Amino acid sequence: MNRLQAYFLTGLLTLTPIWLVIIVFKFVFGLLSDISQPVIGPLSAHLSASNPSLFGWLDDPWVQTAIAIGVTIGFILAVGFMTRRVLGQRLIGWFEAMVNKVPLAKTVYGSARKLLDMLQTKPDGTQRVVLINFPHENMKSVGFVTRILTDENTGEELAAVYVPTTPNPTSGYLEIVPVSQLIPTDWTADQAMSFIISGGAVAPDKIPFSKA
Repeated sequence: MNRLQAYFLTGLLTLTPIWLVIIVFKFVFGLLSDISQPVIGPLSAHLSASNPSLFGWLDDPWVQTAIAIGVTIGFILAVGFMTRRVLGQRLIGWFEAMVNKVPLAKTVYGSARKLLDMLQTKPDGTQRVVLINFPHENMKSVGFVTRILTDENTGEELAAVYVPTTPNPTSGYLEIVPVSQLIPTDWTADQAMSFIISGGAVAPDKIPFSKA
């Protein structure tokens, strides 16, 4: 029984990273496929019906999913290419101006845009990746400083810190923390994301758990 238990734990630890990779890829590929599927599905059905001997293979759901993923990836690459050009920047500006006229869409899009821009730029004054006392003072969590605020009563500087969850960093907590209680790190945003997504497996040997 002890040997079976050891085998089971070893197999579980071996398969867990693979399972996480499968979940992430399934989510990403499913999302990419769903974006183009409303167009690819009817088009494939029309081609298959028009010439079954030549396009009958398009009825296979796996084929439609692969085509939808390819089309979506191509569209994303095209958007990235256009965004780096003057015409693409004008189109993005026109789209943002249109979104800003819709109250709810303006809030969601603007907030997401600012968060992504923040993660791609270097901070001014305050280190971007920090450790904070969360969920209590004897435990630390990795967070991203999104902006600096001021306590209207005392004038103390406060930091808005986004604390992602593991292994899905798209959900998390927003904490308001005094700047004096932040523990700065020398991590980049990519290093912090790798640490969070891997559950701490990908991390440096030393971290500043206590303030100097």
